[in-house]
Amino acid sequence: MSEMRTIQLPADLCAGAEKKFGQVFGSIEELLAAVLRDLLRSEARSADEAEQRLVEERLRELGYL
Repeated sequence: MSEMRTIQLPADLCAGAEKKFGQVFGSIEELLAAVLRDLLRSEARSADEAEQRLVEERLRELGYL
């Protein structure tokens, strides 16, 4: 298991998240970990798509596409 860090969030925000997502996630920590993982995947996917467009553009300029 990786090293853990402590963060501080407003109590009302945590209470609202627990009320809304408590059935799906066992804790605020699990919810935040899932959200952050998803954001990181989305960011990586966007970077991959941008890189693919750049490669395709270069291949088009070279006459390969």
